[in-house]
Amino acid sequence: HFLFVFTPTKSDIVKMKFSLIAATAAFAWPASAEIYFKEQFNDEGWKDRWTVSSEWKSKSEMGEWKHTAGEWHGDADDKGIQTSQDARFYGLSAPTTKAFNSSEKKDLVIQYTVKHEQKIDCGGAYIKLLPGGDSFDAKKFGGDTPYAVMFGPDICGSSNKRTHVILHYDKKDDNLLIKKNVGTEDNQLSHLYTFVLRPDNTFEVFVDNKSVRSGKLDDEFDFLPAKEIKDPDQSKPADWVDEKKIPDPEDKKPEGYDDIPEEIPDPDAEKPDDWDDEDDGEWEPPMIDNPEYKGPWKPKMIDNPDYKGPWVHPMIPNPEYEYDEEMYAVCKDGCTHVGFELWQVKSGTIFDDIIITDSLEEAQKFAEETFFKKKDAEKEMFDEIQKKQREEEEAAMADEMDEEDYLGGDEF
Repeated sequence: HFLFVFTPTKSDIVKMKFSLIAATAAFAWPASAEIYFKEQFNDEGWKDRWTVSSEWKSKSEMGEWKHTAGEWHGDADDKGIQTSQDARFYGLSAPTTKAFNSSEKKDLVIQYTVKHEQKIDCGGAYIKLLPGGDSFDAKKFGGDTPYAVMFGPDICGSSNKRTHVILHYDKKDDNLLIKKNVGTEDNQLSHLYTFVLRPDNTFEVFVDNKSVRSGKLDDEFDFLPAKEIKDPDQSKPADWVDEKKIPDPEDKKPEGYDDIPEEIPDPDAEKPDDWDDEDDGEWEPPMIDNPEYKGPWKPKMIDNPDYKGPWVHPMIPNPEYEYDEEMYAVCKDGCTHVGFELWQVKSGTIFDDIIITDSLEEAQKFAEETFFKKKDAEKEMFDEIQKKQREEEEAAMADEMDEEDYLGGDEF
């Protein structure tokens, strides 16, 4: 047996240390997240950062934004912006700190909070990510302004409640709605909405950091034509039998069947004692349905011995189908602005804690520092307000009943 002993030189030791540090750094220090936009509305300077869509609608149609933490909150100093006038349009936009460009093949993460303090009955609460760059006209920003992503709650009535996920697709020059409805929250507390669009053509929607929908873009949106189409050269054969049942040729209509009347005189009816044939005419009993009448005769149906089943149109590959690796690329020319353009019948929605980044982890970290830090205290305050309101209503009802009893007693 031979024993080999390796004695490293000083140079070898330095190299080994450097390799170890580099390897450790590769695992411990992932690439830092890019934040393209962040807004918490906690200072009066928000008005300088955002532009009202003053030239979108007439002044009388536009609602005012209110800077407030709301009636119930987790922190009175942690404010958002609230719609404040009923039956109004609301338009507001701000530039991102850096353009998000899909060519960089990064995840796109949009996140913000929504609180419907007003028990919303009809109104939008969605956010938009927009292209435009230096040519973006913030004062004219409105419903017709081109956008890349429209995401967030929209409610109108008890049956129309959804979280919009709409993506612009350049190849169709169209805004594509998600095909299956994504539910939304409609209570009076703050809720966190997160949308993730990935360069592998998948997406995910979170509400309060819980995944509520995920999938492939080509499965959930109409980005691509169908993979298969009906063969235009095929049609159902003329002799194809697809009638499952046929009249029984052996079944014959009974003799005298058509002579059975639909109605007959009521056998239990009797002529009234005061009936006068000379004055009232000849008495006739009222007519009733004939229990023997079975309706127009039809032969009974039997299984068709020639039945071949429903004809299925043969399918062929669609010559127009082609997979698009860049369905995710909603910001090919760069997305540079964030905005709200809304209509609300009943105002009172508060928006807060917006972030646009390329990292879901960064968005979740921001949510821990904002939404999750405040939500329990907000719920406690809300419950207390609701409890007090119920007690006041019950006391008012009791007073009303006492007054009614008192007034009733005076009458006697």
